[in-house]
Amino acid sequence: LLAPYLRKFGKFTVPEFIGERYYSKTARIVAVICLIFISFTYVAGQMRGVGIVFSRFLEVDVTVGLVIGMAIVFTYAVLGGMKGITYTQVAQYCVLIFAYTVPAVFIAIQITGNPVPQLAFGSEVSGSGVALLDKLDDIVTSLGFHQYTSGTKSKIDVFCITMALMVGTAGLPHVIVRFFTVPKVRDARKSAGYALLFIAILYTTAPAVGSMARYNLINTVQPGAIGAEDGNLRYADRPRWFDTWQQTGLVEFDDKNGDGRIQYYNDNNEFFADKAAEYGWQGNELIVDRDIMVLANPEIAGLPNWVIALVAAGGIAAALSTAAGLLLVISAAVSHDLIKGIIAPQISDTQELLAGRIAAAFAILVAGYLGFDPPGWVAQVVAFAFGLAAASLFPVILLGIFFKRINKEGAIAGMLTGLIFTYGYIEFFKGLFLKWAGSPWGDNVEANWLFGISPEGIGVIGMCLNFTVAIVVSYMTSSPPERIQHMVEQIRVPRHIEEIKS
Repeated sequence: LLAPYLRKFGKFTVPEFIGERYYSKTARIVAVICLIFISFTYVAGQMRGVGIVFSRFLEVDVTVGLVIGMAIVFTYAVLGGMKGITYTQVAQYCVLIFAYTVPAVFIAIQITGNPVPQLAFGSEVSGSGVALLDKLDDIVTSLGFHQYTSGTKSKIDVFCITMALMVGTAGLPHVIVRFFTVPKVRDARKSAGYALLFIAILYTTAPAVGSMARYNLINTVQPGAIGAEDGNLRYADRPRWFDTWQQTGLVEFDDKNGDGRIQYYNDNNEFFADKAAEYGWQGNELIVDRDIMVLANPEIAGLPNWVIALVAAGGIAAALSTAAGLLLVISAAVSHDLIKGIIAPQISDTQELLAGRIAAAFAILVAGYLGFDPPGWVAQVVAFAFGLAAASLFPVILLGIFFKRINKEGAIAGMLTGLIFTYGYIEFFKGLFLKWAGSPWGDNVEANWLFGISPEGIGVIGMCLNFTVAIVVSYMTSSPPERIQHMVEQIRVPRHIEEIKS
């Protein structure tokens, strides 16, 4: 929907497009601010992922792994530039998709006999005659956890999270910038189509990977009957992966009842407390960081070492490629849009490049700091970034292409409204950039959420506010100049934007 028009406009960054379309340096500055909030939120989750990957496969603490990852990202993000990162990301995606799907195929065959993960998700566990999801539901509820298939979120919250992920993608600056740099408008449309195909392959595999990982983990630590004396795995017989992940600090074991066995259950379920006491359990003894599950899944399933190595390569590729892309966007926003575009237009290309590299180096330090203590697990932090993108940049990009009446006042007011509301909501309930000031300040429970919408999905409300404020303010103020309205009308016909401007 957006890609070909953005490419046709002939600009190279999101703030540059917004500044030109809304004929305002102020709008460009606000767009830079939105971009920085989105990118730093997103990169906090990515740097956490970088730390986890390196900590596991170098067998060091997650903090050390994060520092190593920062050094590597610095090397090819700061020294490589857009072209270098584009080519490395092509190679990295090839590694990533194989690394994600090949283990999923192996585990799907192992558990269900069906080699297609998306179909194995609804297949029967081999030799049991029971569907995988039914089996998983039975296991987790027997240990006091919520039923796996019922979920823990309301329908309105799930809808808002899904919508935020969908429209937020169209507002992510490190994604949009790719469409600015392809040779032709046709290539932008084609690349968007291919991107959707590859994303669909990855996203439809994810639910199967999650369910199979949970199934394998529980079967590993609970190989026998629940409550039986020998039903739980003896700590002395723990698999090798257990020790490796313990070294990183991402798997923790505490033998609370001193029986030498691993009890893994939901000790917050008061209805299960009597059963746990009857079994002689004195609390959950195993804590597994949810961010490791995809990486640990092949090890837990006992797959060959080459498959485990493939997953390691995929994890590194995924985290580093996204982190590098985000840092490049931040550096471009500072050097090209802020310094070259507004503060010091007279600087040379060499000075602009130097400013970009300094900005990227500083951004890596900030990203690393955020990665040490992110506001949530990786997927949750990424959802915050999608929400911020949906609430701040997406509406003004969409309106800027398809609605010629939107003016600079409306765009600025809309972006600020969407960003401030969404960021404030996330900061209040989860804590993002103001932990030093005591955030989060509110209990992150459904009873306190606006309309029952969690911080992960609140970007949809921010988006609606952005659209509303932008349109209302635009109609309360003067229309855009005729040349801008004409440019918007002509942007959708097959001519280059420079011809339109002339």
